[in-house]
Amino acid sequence: MILIIGGAYQGKTEYARSLGISDICDGASEGTDRIWKHSAVNNFQLLVKRQLEAGLDPLLEAERLLQKNPDILIISTEIGGGIVPIEKSERLWREAVGKVCCFLARNSSRVVRVICGIPTIIKETGDNN
Repeated sequence: MILIIGGAYQGKTEYARSLGISDICDGASEGTDRIWKHSAVNNFQLLVKRQLEAGLDPLLEAERLLQKNPDILIISTEIGGGIVPIEKSERLWREAVGKVCCFLARNSSRVVRVICGIPTIIKETGDNN
């Protein structure tokens, strides 16, 4: 699995496409039960939000996703920086995204952070550790 992270509009999706990935679904709208069928999922942070709203455990859903599609590429916007949200649901979402991305990073063969269109590999292993 590859995890691509970075701020909003920093070139994450363009970087994924440069790797030859074209089957990219949108976590904002694709059904949780169909995400695993794609080569990549964009807006993973919004998928986590939808899972929380549906009463699902995003960490368990991420584990299921990796079991069904261990080669998937995941693109997530970093939402943990900046001002802590006032709304409890927004704080819980922010926390869930952080925890799930930590899980995904641990289980990824490559983690890339994209800033201003420049990819920086922050993890690369051949054994997913």
